[in-house]
Amino acid sequence: MSGTAHEHARICRGCWDQMRMPIPIRGPLSLPFRVFGITRSKMNPNICTICERAFRRVKKHRHISANATILFADIRGYTSLSGRIDAIALSDIVSAFQDQCAQGIWAHDGIVNKQMGDGLLAIFNFPIKIERHAEAAVAAALDIQRRCKPLLAAMAGPLDLAAADTAGIGVGVHTGQVEIGEFSTIHSEFTAIGSTVNLASRLETQAAAGEILISAESATLAPGLTAGTPTRRLTLKGVDHPVLAHVLTAGG
Repeated sequence: MSGTAHEHARICRGCWDQMRMPIPIRGPLSLPFRVFGITRSKMNPNICTICERAFRRVKKHRHISANATILFADIRGYTSLSGRIDAIALSDIVSAFQDQCAQGIWAHDGIVNKQMGDGLLAIFNFPIKIERHAEAAVAAALDIQRRCKPLLAAMAGPLDLAAADTAGIGVGVHTGQVEIGEFSTIHSEFTAIGSTVNLASRLETQAAAGEILISAESATLAPGLTAGTPTRRLTLKGVDHPVLAHVLTAGG
């Protein structure tokens, strides 16, 4: 199956890429599948709930090792904001953030694997296969920053000047081997774990408002987006060696 992230796939791209099974997710042929609860996944509308909830049956293993790019994104200034506006307005901002991030990630074939309040985890290269997944993740990170600009303006309003200067989105991106599978007996959805995921998370925590911190591994695989960008040497919690990160900003 061919296609781009900007198209609305008629069959599940994950099931096709992983099993070569054409599972309809749009159009009349999808209706019988909906009766049995097979619908479009909330992780990405171009994959289905078979990918999301039946990992062991799809992959024939509890978990697998795969090369992937991990993206973490988080709202900076959230703590200051939460003390200045009511819960309903705060919820609206978080919802808008999650929606805009999802749109940016889906536009580049990634999946929103976990949503954690004012943050999220995205996976690129599973279950949808992406040849240049590091490049896709960096492009998605830039897209997230662009899409969230109106949200940042809304955030800055209730904040004082000092807090408004620190409001924004921080993103971390790293590529490497991950373990993907179902690691809980309670939740059936798959996720990714391992040192690659941990390092991407650590990069995100170090990213200032409007920054995207990209590991050297990801940057090497996405030279068109990272060549000539400034670098920063970081000491990260839980990482026993300095990490060189490329720095992209919301302004380019």
